[in-house]
Amino acid sequence: MTTLATATATATATATDDALGTSAARTRSAVLERQIRENPGRFRVLTGDRPTGRLHLGHYFGTLHNRVRLQDLGVELFVIIADYQVLTDRDVADDLTGHVEELVLDHLAIGVDPERSTVFTHSAVPALNQLLLPFLSLVSVAELNRNPTVKDEIAHSRQSAVSGLMFTYPVHQAADILFCKANLVPVGQDQLPHLEITRTVARRFNDRYGAVFPEPDALLSDAPLLLGTDGTKMSKSRGNAIALAATADETARLIKGAKTDSERHISYDPAGRPEVASLLLLAALCQGRAPEEVAADIGSAGAAALKRTVTESVNEYLAPIRSRRAEYARDRAYLRRVLREGNERARSVADATLAEVRTAMNSHY
Repeated sequence: MTTLATATATATATATDDALGTSAARTRSAVLERQIRENPGRFRVLTGDRPTGRLHLGHYFGTLHNRVRLQDLGVELFVIIADYQVLTDRDVADDLTGHVEELVLDHLAIGVDPERSTVFTHSAVPALNQLLLPFLSLVSVAELNRNPTVKDEIAHSRQSAVSGLMFTYPVHQAADILFCKANLVPVGQDQLPHLEITRTVARRFNDRYGAVFPEPDALLSDAPLLLGTDGTKMSKSRGNAIALAATADETARLIKGAKTDSERHISYDPAGRPEVASLLLLAALCQGRAPEEVAADIGSAGAAALKRTVTESVNEYLAPIRSRRAEYARDRAYLRRVLREGNERARSVADATLAEVRTAMNSHY
């Protein structure tokens, strides 16, 4: 029987391991940033999104602008639109084509250049998905069960039962990363366990069959945490996010209804006043300033002044992105060409990798 003391000790040990892992990842990320500046051409990045709707400001400041930064530094960028990974969400999958096009639009609008980066979909790259089978043989059910991100996905699933696709998500993600031999993956702290599965798969494959795959490094970002307008986690499904594609009027309406508090003097206090702090942070990110400076400018003018400042800052910042997005949206043929050419490029890379895997596994017949 597990005692309270044993459970507490286990939880403490897990927390300590997590903290040590995050600390090591941050130290390694600092080294990687220096190496990227010195020699960006040695790195290949895999990143991407599930096509479940338009991307929002949380996505932008959390990861999207970093993709463009890496691309512009000269890092080779692969952006996967993970259409297979939404098959567990039938309400989303019913309009999959529309959601995929929206993601392509968002990436073009923020500055992802299809001449320098590869934007592609899961379903268009058969060789990528074929890697899932040998990779699954390299991990145990117990290892998948322990993955905290899988646990979280299962806990928050709207489905009555968990599909095999959701359960094997970390291994599918390993195939996403390793098919192109990406050696760098930008992640948040909560995604480190997923990347560790990928590193485990690469290491075990190489040990069993011979050196084929790199063990990709995590590039841990200091992505700011932006709350939704209701004070909870910003999410497409919760209707509390400001989409990159939102109009200026829609943005103003969403921010006007944002949750604040009753204290008139505006101060930046993430622990004590999280909703106010999140709005200040959003304005500060758009202005390129510290949130404390924005708060000082508003002073005792109250929540209405805060919301006006945030609205003006966001709309000014997003104006060029929205303009580019509208321009690209008028040329759907170009969107399809970007995706078609990206898919072709990804297929070529995946086919070459799968051929290496077959040779290593002695399965060329």
